[in-house]
Amino acid sequence: MTRKIIKTGDAPAAIGPYSQAVRHGDTVFLSGQIPLDPSTMQLVEGDITAQAHRVFRNLSAVCEAAGSGLDGIVKLTIYMTDLRHFAQVNEIMAEYFSEPYPARATVEVSGLPLGAEVEVEAVLGL
Repeated sequence: MTRKIIKTGDAPAAIGPYSQAVRHGDTVFLSGQIPLDPSTMQLVEGDITAQAHRVFRNLSAVCEAAGSGLDGIVKLTIYMTDLRHFAQVNEIMAEYFSEPYPARATVEVSGLPLGAEVEVEAVLGL
């Protein structure tokens, strides 16, 4: 089975040696998205709320480029630099997803690229 690279200008370009997403069969593996504005490649200004909204919009753009949407995501991993924002991120996630929700893990990390407070990676089923 061959893999297909998924790329869109509606989400931030990769800031390292990786692809926005890779399709293998009916599964798409989305690289972690941090709250970069795709037009400026700068972190969005604001608190965790603004950052989480940008992350989910970025993920949505990559899902659309793969021919699906956020509702096709089967697994999310959320990385946060401060789990005290857990409830806020849950509230924002609920604005982008509906039941049945994808499987998910949330992990506190000591740092994220470019000083972001949140990063989300996903697995999309087609």
